[in-house]
Amino acid sequence: MIKKYTCSNGLRMVLEEIPNVRSVTIGVWVLSGSRNENEQNNGISHFIEHMFFKGTKTRSARDIAESFDSIGGQVNAFTSKEYTCYYAKVLDTHANTALNILADMFFNSTFDEEEMDREKKVVLEEINMYEDTPDDIVHDVLSKATYGSHPLGYPILGTAETLKSFTPKDLRDYMDKQYKPENVVISIAGNVDESFFKDVETYFGSYTSSEEENTYVTPIFLPEHIHRYKDTEQAHLCLGYDGLAVDNEAVYSLIVFNNVLGGSMSSRLFQEVREQRGLAYSVFSFHSSHLDNGLLTIYGGTGKDQLPVLQETIERTIQDFTNSGLTEKELVNSKEQLKGNIMLSLESTNSRMSRNGKNELLLKRHRSLDEMVTQIDAVTHESVNSVMENIFKNGQSSAIISPES
Repeated sequence: MIKKYTCSNGLRMVLEEIPNVRSVTIGVWVLSGSRNENEQNNGISHFIEHMFFKGTKTRSARDIAESFDSIGGQVNAFTSKEYTCYYAKVLDTHANTALNILADMFFNSTFDEEEMDREKKVVLEEINMYEDTPDDIVHDVLSKATYGSHPLGYPILGTAETLKSFTPKDLRDYMDKQYKPENVVISIAGNVDESFFKDVETYFGSYTSSEEENTYVTPIFLPEHIHRYKDTEQAHLCLGYDGLAVDNEAVYSLIVFNNVLGGSMSSRLFQEVREQRGLAYSVFSFHSSHLDNGLLTIYGGTGKDQLPVLQETIERTIQDFTNSGLTEKELVNSKEQLKGNIMLSLESTNSRMSRNGKNELLLKRHRSLDEMVTQIDAVTHESVNSVMENIFKNGQSSAIISPES
């Protein structure tokens, strides 16, 4: 059972007590990502994430690392297009220690200029590494093709130019606007009880920040195409289709559909593209849900000379799927596979903390395992066909990274 508590300043907490484990995972979720940025500060959400580990008023970067190592704990963070998460997993006996350090990072990071200069070099290498991985960067290119100048089209890492411009004041001003209590969720999963809420509230329950409201402009799906040439061995293709927002009730039908299309080894794309025709080693599809929209992505990598055949095969597979719909066997197998995946994914405190934190941050509601299984079981041929019709009606965006012809 998930327990919730809201502090007087608007910050929310969610707790899933799991008494049969000896670990606790604590996550600090912030409704702040590259979507909240502009062209001048693109990448600042991700850079703040890095700087949280570079020292506070009382702890150096080394102290933070050694503090978790000394208790056998793990600490990490990640940034997405719409949120940032800082999390730690420790033994239940060290839960308060982990909470204390996370709060220190959250409130007391110094953003020392020398540390910032060093970390800018680190993030620049991360950007360069990403650029050297065409099967990753092609997804950023697809976002640009799909969303154009909308912030959802920005790269999460930012650019070398924006990165160089960041100052300590920029980071503090951005945090004051985005890290407001009502934009923060503390998610806890593991062997602690409700009394832990009081400890969290001691650290997070009274701070305030800017009262400026976050504004979100819903993007328009753009069926645009971008082709970048790069010295690569393979050509990398991404196709994008207009998807569903995170709170859309049809999302379970879409998950079932995607699983049959390209979400597993038995999927139509994997079987047709790889097993039957040998056109690609890697081919798959996945759906990304945002607050007010979504994107279905299909990826495939192949030799540059086979690129037209690969794209034609993918598009023909989609057309056959929309014409005939899924079979009864595909419907049953996909639903059973998804139910199994959900149950297996909840076997760790990390995954439960993550699920609960994201649900509270984006949806402000939680479904039990039985409710999720019921919704998957309710998916029908008709609901999948309806989703397919909506997904493909707005055309197709595409991104290609390939060697010169």
